[in-house]
Parts: sequence; structure tokens; C-alpha cells
Amino acid sequence: MVKAHAPATAKGRAMRERIVQAASELVAEKGVAGVSLDDVRARTGASRSQLYHYFEDRDDMIRAVVEATADAVLGRQDELFDHLDSWAGIDRWFEFMVQHQIEQQARGGCPIGSLAGQLAESDAKARAAIAAGFDRWEAHVREGLTRMKSRGKLRHDADPAALATATMASIQGGLLLTQVRRDPTQLRIALNAARNNLRVAAG
Repeated sequence: MVKAHAPATAKGRAMRERIVQAASELVAEKGVAGVSLDDVRARTGASRSQLYHYFEDRDDMIRAVVEATADAVLGRQDELFDHLDSWAGIDRWFEFMVQHQIEQQARGGCPIGSLAGQLAESDAKARAAIAAGFDRWEAHVREGLTRMKSRGKLRHDADPAALATATMASIQGGLLLTQVRRDPTQLRIALNAARNNLRVAAG
């Protein structure tokens, strides 16, 4: 197996990012199974030797797509994550997700969840990268709820970790139903249920 190298220069980092971006776009268009190294070469103009300089093989490149996808999904929410320690902040976050689905015309679902459906049973390393992305997402929710509990906004026996997992489950289920039914109301219903669950923990 060819040993991949981390880019040592700004030019190298830019090329690797370009390859990952192109691969991400192709995966979104064609699915993981439909993307070959030749497809990525054609879109980027990169040579085969360049691909193997930055990635051990196709699977390694796809795992980079997973990580980049998680970064993009979480990056869109960064500013909102800082305010998940208040009901107003949670409401703004929920509304942001619904509005994003409206803008997307209820297409695409959760990009991380989509990759999970394609890779979780066939690539253990990709599954671990997907799980890490969900873990990062859930950690923001857990940290916000923990701050709420410390300020007495949740009951003393509330479990921020369990509440965060339940909230993530509502998000993922709502996004899936939104995608297959082409109806953003599905996500709104799921998030309303998540909010009601959190309110119960407030006592």
C-alpha cells in the first residue's frame, strides 16, 4: 500500500482541499459507490500520482470526504452552538435547521446521515469517522444543556447527555422523513417533540 503524506506546503494543502471538495461534490451527486478516482481526477485535473500522494487509496479519500462533510455541517451551526444554553438559543437553532430544509426544498437530508447509510456497514474506519462527526455535534448540545442545568434551568436529576442523544435522534429522524416525504414540516414536528422533551426536564 502506498503511504499517503500530509501536505507540507500551502500549495499542497490547497490541492488536497480541492481534491476533497471535488470528491465531496461527486459523492453528493452520484453516491459513494458511483465515484471513482478517475472521476475525481477529471474534475480536479489532478494526476494519479497526486491522488496517491495525499491519500493511500480511494477508501482513504472517502474518509476524508466524511471528515470534510462533518466539518461543513457543523460549521454552518457554529454561531448557534454557542447559545444552546437558553431556550431562546435552542429555538433559534431548531428554526435554523427547518429553514435550511425549506431552502434545500427538503432535498439531501443530513449529509452525515447520508454517508452513514452508504458506509457504516462496509467501512469500519469510515463508520468511526461518521460516529466522530455525530459525537462532535451531540457534544455541543450536551454542553449547552449542562450549562442550563448548572444555572438551575433544568431539574437537578436531568441528564444532559441522555437529553442530547434524544435531541440528536429527533433531528436525524426528522431530517430523514423530510427527505423522503419532501416536506420540511416533518423536521419541525420532530423538533417540537424534542423541545417538549427538554421542557419536561426543566420541571
